[in-house]
Amino acid sequence: MKKQATTKKKKAFTTLLLEWATTHERPMPWKGEKKPYLIWLSEIILQQTRVEQGLNYFLKFKRQYPTIKELADAPEDEVMKTWEGLGYYSRARNLHATAKYIAYELDSVFPTTYDTILNLKGVGPYTAAAIASFAYDLPHAVLDGNVFRVLARHFGIETPIDSTKGRKEFKILADELIDHKKAAAYNQAIMDFGAACCTPKKPNCTTCVLQKNCTALQTQKVANLPFKEKKLKKRTRYFSYLVINKKNTVWINKRLQKDIWQNLYEFPLIETEKDIDRTELFETDIWKQLMTSNNATIKKKSKPFKQTLSHQYIIATFWEISIKGDFDVNNDSYMKTERKNLVKFAFPKIIDWYLQDNSLYLELL
Repeated sequence: MKKQATTKKKKAFTTLLLEWATTHERPMPWKGEKKPYLIWLSEIILQQTRVEQGLNYFLKFKRQYPTIKELADAPEDEVMKTWEGLGYYSRARNLHATAKYIAYELDSVFPTTYDTILNLKGVGPYTAAAIASFAYDLPHAVLDGNVFRVLARHFGIETPIDSTKGRKEFKILADELIDHKKAAAYNQAIMDFGAACCTPKKPNCTTCVLQKNCTALQTQKVANLPFKEKKLKKRTRYFSYLVINKKNTVWINKRLQKDIWQNLYEFPLIETEKDIDRTELFETDIWKQLMTSNNATIKKKSKPFKQTLSHQYIIATFWEISIKGDFDVNNDSYMKTERKNLVKFAFPKIIDWYLQDNSLYLELL
């Protein structure tokens, strides 16, 4: 009887969810889209990004690169600049690499099965399921934050969603619930339901169409589910940027190491264990290497700029420096550009904040 009741509950869940979706439209420019390229593009942009923020980026990429071949042919710096401000820049690098692979190796034909989509760089199980269902209506259930939350609450699952056991348990349940004849509609419905009704805070339980069978509501555990077992530990990093000026020119370099902001541009950087003053700056090895022979004069130290990333805090200070003669350093990684041309380069958000904060000052240099 218990198994029959569970099966009945699952069928009721899927039926009610699809019925709810017919009267609760959540308009977005990629909904109903069948071109796999645009579905893939939207899903990559929406990884770790709110819809409200990702919308303009999707429209910008769609306008600038209407086909996967045009995206593949674009210079890397241009793609990174188009992505600038969206964060998690490995997504942009993977997006560009995958576009090249599909355009040049697959003759611009997007893969058509879940497994071949999953093999694309930057595509995980959720993204592969979304593309497979939305583009080809294949019965692969999506599992994102919204879906985890809806399933955990409705079925009363207390297994941590960030555990191996939890991911397996939720995957089995999600595959059981999906309507094989309406895969795209079901996946869209459950994500929309999590975003609009079964929200992280203050969910609309009183008007919820699924309230009758919701275990969390009946046991007063709505606020406790879904459950995570791991608490994220963040480290703090202190960056001192050397904004080296000569008249209207400044020196920058590209971050090539496998770290945050790979392939973005920045000013010469000194990283330290704590915030430093002028005297401590002069004692760093990088200052001695770069600046001692360049007749450098510090004109200004900025206020600290702070940015929170997924696993770390960045506290950055910018030192405006004037030099006489050329920037004499034996390092080919640094390049000189006019300050008015800085807008052409893709910078981390924290550097953009500094440049915007100093826009009037920079124009007067």
